[in-house]
Amino acid sequence: METKTRIKDLLVKLLKVKPEELKDDLNLSDSIGVDSTEMVETLIALEKEFGTKLSPKEITKFSTINDIDKVIQSKIAK
Repeated sequence: METKTRIKDLLVKLLKVKPEELKDDLNLSDSIGVDSTEMVETLIALEKEFGTKLSPKEITKFSTINDIDKVIQSKIAK
């Protein structure tokens, strides 16, 4: 399964949003109101989903699904 699809599936479950609400370039905090607590929960869920460690600093890069995908791709490519 494509990385972006897995990220979207995870966000749908975690944030309780409809899949059609999650566009690749949608700003998560501005558009669907993701707060800092939800971003930390997302970080933890992404670590489990992709079997990688993400630093708290990387969470600041998580504005859109495209951003999350870039960070995850860089981690799993190593």
